[in-house]
Amino acid sequence: MTAPGRHRIAELPIGRRIAQLRARRGLTQQVFADRIGKSHSWVDKVERGIRSLDRISVVHTVAAVLGVTPETILAPTTSSRPEPTTDTTTAAVEHLRAALARYDTPTPDQPAPSVEELYRRIQYAHSAYQHAHYPQLLRTLPDLLTHTRHTTTAHARSDADHLRTRVYRLTAHLLTKLDEPHLAWLAADRAIATAAGHPRHTAAAAIALAQALRALHRPTLATRAALTAVPLIDPAATNDAAPDDHALAGTLLIEAALAAATGNDPTTAHQLTDRADKHAATSHDQRRPDDGDTTMTVFGPTAVALARAQVAAALGNPHQAITHHQHATAGHGWRELPAEHRAAHLIDITRAYLDTGNPTAAARAIIAADQIAPAETRTRPTAHAVVATLLRTAPTPDLTRLATTIGLTPR
Repeated sequence: MTAPGRHRIAELPIGRRIAQLRARRGLTQQVFADRIGKSHSWVDKVERGIRSLDRISVVHTVAAVLGVTPETILAPTTSSRPEPTTDTTTAAVEHLRAALARYDTPTPDQPAPSVEELYRRIQYAHSAYQHAHYPQLLRTLPDLLTHTRHTTTAHARSDADHLRTRVYRLTAHLLTKLDEPHLAWLAADRAIATAAGHPRHTAAAAIALAQALRALHRPTLATRAALTAVPLIDPAATNDAAPDDHALAGTLLIEAALAAATGNDPTTAHQLTDRADKHAATSHDQRRPDDGDTTMTVFGPTAVALARAQVAAALGNPHQAITHHQHATAGHGWRELPAEHRAAHLIDITRAYLDTGNPTAAARAIIAADQIAPAETRTRPTAHAVVATLLRTAPTPDLTRLATTIGLTPR
């Protein structure tokens, strides 16, 4: 039976949800702030919806203090729009395409948003991506693309270019997931150009570029794009290293390794993964610090272990891929990864299970992915293909329900 008031909590925005749960625990904002190691101002802004929860580790801390699961904090509201169908996703992508094709300038009656306002909205969009809230992101990005372009003409160029770079990168990442690699390549290329030679912004944009090129089946170009960017921020190659440059360099090396594996170059793929592992040993935390310069990289030993599984699968070693997968997902680091990262990996690993003749395990993986991040399975063409394959080999009740939800007809 549903607990009294549970449905009402689920209907609230995240900030108000936290406020109500805090009140039920009898905690003032100040006491709650002290227990989670944040300021009173931070708590107040989160509860009023001015600031988003953009770090998974913070979500876990908040949930623990409130005595609930992280899913209670992050679950989409029951009043929110349903996950998009294929048709609505296609329409949303067309809106993104139109936004990328516009070159208009703001008119006097359309003042450009402030850099501070855009920064807040981009932080929200980044959080939506990490939590795999793709319907919200699809609705948000077209306006963000337009507004960040307009802001370039009205504010400090460097600040505006940084914001535009981040929005282009986020657009490229999402479009790659939605199997629109040519459009993703365009967005990633614009991110590189807009970064204007800034080392860290360029390196972060190169991650999106490498992913788009790999999706376009251009593994050599993808490897080159990632490796060209590594010296820009590699702590061993620069005198101006930032504390989190290991994470950025390691992520680029992982992308290069995955591209090399896709191109059937096992020697290069393993060498690059080993290099990434060295950066993971130096990086103290698999989450980037909340320093206001989010580059959408999630890096650490667990990320490298998951990459080893993907490399093995791409090289035709599914048993080895599953061994790496099982090792990586058994540790604490797995649970700290964003929902997007975990669900995407589970969708990828289903292929390895199918290649070893274990469709039951593959079905469990895809169902687990749907439980973690429904939008990963319900909007991504890759996930639809996996579900369609499994319907013919392991048509469990859970899988049949998922297939019906995403519009696939069981045969």
